[in-house]
Amino acid sequence: MKNKDIKDLSLDELKQKEKDLREEQFRLRMRHAAGQLESPASLVHVRKNIARVKTVLREKEAIG
Repeated sequence: MKNKDIKDLSLDELKQKEKDLREEQFRLRMRHAAGQLESPASLVHVRKNIARVKTVLREKEAIG
């Protein structure tokens, strides 16, 4: 997910996106623990996307 795409989302959409990414991260961690995860790099990508969303969310909340 690109930063430009994230910045175009509203506050509600950002909060929903963060929730969806957290759920995806949980599913990936469970698959990783069970040895069924094909690409451990997907965990890194999801974690970075969560950080991007949280950064933009904080910026928008600070602006008002």
